[in-house]
Amino acid sequence: MADVTTKLFLEEFEVMVDIGIHDFEINNPQRVCISVEVLLDPNAGDRPDEIGSTFDYDFIRLEIKNLISNRRFNLQETLCRLILEKIIGQDGVTEATVTTKKLDVYPDCNGVGVKMTSIK
Repeated sequence: MADVTTKLFLEEFEVMVDIGIHDFEINNPQRVCISVEVLLDPNAGDRPDEIGSTFDYDFIRLEIKNLISNRRFNLQETLCRLILEKIIGQDGVTEATVTTKKLDVYPDCNGVGVKMTSIK
């Protein structure tokens, strides 16, 4: 079989985050959409059909929830970087991309955000 690249993703996970530098944003949680793409090590070989043999989507969701719980962020860059650091640090992950997007900033666009990628 030809080489296979495996990319897992969590797409448009909508959460409420206390984020922003403006006075009206402080202590006023905003809708933020978070997407994560994870590229797995192609040298891991064939994996059994078991959750323990791959990267678990639940891990991504739970880490994001834990990170934003009872915490405020001034910048999307900080939120995005912290999520990225957590994901790229996991065994078997060779590349990760995280996108954060504030959904309610401007009435005439879907959102404003940040995208970061890290490669091991």
